[in-house]
Amino acid sequence: MASGIRDKVVIIGMGCSQFGERWDCGPDDLMIEAFTEALGDAGLERDDLEAGWLGVFYDEQSVSKSALALSMALRLPQIPVTRVENLCATGTEALRGAAYAVASGACDIALAMGVEKLKDTGFGGLPERTKGSFEDLWQPGFTPPGAFAQLAAAYAAKHRLPMADLKRAMAHVSVKSHANAVHSPKAHLRRPVTEAQVLEAPMIAWPLGVLDCCGVSDGAACAIVTTPERARALGRRDAVAIKALQLVASNGYELSHQGWDGAHTPTTRAAAQRAYAEAGITDPRRELSSIEVHDCFSITELVLMEDLGLSDEGRAAFDILDGRFDLDGATPCQTDGGLKCFGHPVGASGLRMAYEIYNQLLGRAGGRQVAGASLGLTHNLGGIPNRNVASVSVLGLRSL
Repeated sequence: MASGIRDKVVIIGMGCSQFGERWDCGPDDLMIEAFTEALGDAGLERDDLEAGWLGVFYDEQSVSKSALALSMALRLPQIPVTRVENLCATGTEALRGAAYAVASGACDIALAMGVEKLKDTGFGGLPERTKGSFEDLWQPGFTPPGAFAQLAAAYAAKHRLPMADLKRAMAHVSVKSHANAVHSPKAHLRRPVTEAQVLEAPMIAWPLGVLDCCGVSDGAACAIVTTPERARALGRRDAVAIKALQLVASNGYELSHQGWDGAHTPTTRAAAQRAYAEAGITDPRRELSSIEVHDCFSITELVLMEDLGLSDEGRAAFDILDGRFDLDGATPCQTDGGLKCFGHPVGASGLRMAYEIYNQLLGRAGGRQVAGASLGLTHNLGGIPNRNVASVSVLGLRSL
């Protein structure tokens, strides 16, 4: 296996728009918000950029399904631009393209942008559908809550865990994320909730209630990457390095083999093992300071704790209730509120996660800062449990 790109690429600037129901603007405005912050953070000029990658999931926001939307909105200096799409891992896919280009020597400074104006599509994400609705047009016969509700049922059955106990752990996931989002100024949902409110919320797809589900949001996030040598020449003495960037896609195993129990995501497990090997991590529970995972639903975060090797098999619910993943726990998770509360504009989410880890590592996270943060992880799960794309990235501080 190749050695990967560990420490060959550093992030020298990141930006993120306000997430939420951004009826006041279009995708271009969101990209400009994120880009302006990233460029200023990097201390660069627009003309310093040599290539760009745009991650956007839904076709309405592209220009002839190309990346022209990126170069035109940002007035980029006539450089190559590429549009990528990989379900909910789209933002991370944009970062992967930019990072691999720099690591290969194809360019010295590259831009990765993820954006989604999801509210404008009419996407609601809920089971109710009417004739001509977004779900009928794009995802016939499919609802995200229904797919992930099956993950909860399978997990409870596999581990013989009473559903009432699983629901309590899922509720704690939501309560934690809402509490963290209070300290996250750019988050979509910043109101705290109680366990009772989560448990008593209207049911969407049993056992998922409305407060077990992430919001539908608009937003953009951006990263500027370069080589450690170029960063040093720009006067940097330390930077956030990409320690690992791995992506694994389903190959049909989950849909066609009885070996899959429906209670875990094989892709995440494979991506995590490869990312840990690339980053040189031998004990993720001890070494990771902060993590951002794909909490599209509370049950997803719970299951991922085991898939990422942060909880033993069948023990994630107990670790969650014990506070292991709280802001003051051993491995803080979703310090900015996660998909659940920061929001989930599909094309932007992977880069938004990197933005939070970047700020944690640089000590910029304010009231949600994790003391001594030195190594962080992001995870995306694009698709649904029985067919998906999983990405795992590891970011860490590096002296230059």
